[in-house]
Amino acid sequence: MIITAGIYKGRKVSAPDASIARPTLSQVRMGIFNTLFSIMGDFEGKSFLDMFGGSGVMGLEALSRGFSKVKVFEKNIKASQVIKKNYETLGLKADLTLGDSIKLIRKTDEIFDVVYIDPPYMSGIYEEVLKYIQGGIIIVEHSQKLDFQGFEILKQKNYGGKLITYLNRL
Repeated sequence: MIITAGIYKGRKVSAPDASIARPTLSQVRMGIFNTLFSIMGDFEGKSFLDMFGGSGVMGLEALSRGFSKVKVFEKNIKASQVIKKNYETLGLKADLTLGDSIKLIRKTDEIFDVVYIDPPYMSGIYEEVLKYIQGGIIIVEHSQKLDFQGFEILKQKNYGGKLITYLNRL
């Protein structure tokens, strides 16, 4: 995988084993950040939380494009090692918390400008996760229709069966 834009554009990063994570494709990442820019404008001074880190590529894309702070949650120890390595490859230190994302988001008092949610598709935890996110734009990557009651849908895009939904809490 490569970083698609910004100061780290073209730099390669690794992905964990396919049985552990399914990294977001570059075309989808480009679309996500382009849409996010059209909603928010400049990313300078903004914070980004990647709740299900996988390879860490979403957080690296955010840093590359100008986000000032990126935090990553990841439950799988092998994936967390890949995330650390990917950040180190770019000369960065990952702000990575190892643990269950739902428990971690419930405990944090931090409010992020953007929260990216991409759990295993059939995990059934989307609604549970959404209950605990405070403030900011929420980006949800999913494969089927979800109930976003209590949220304003800012935009939704379909990338060949992969849905990306941008939300604000009502």
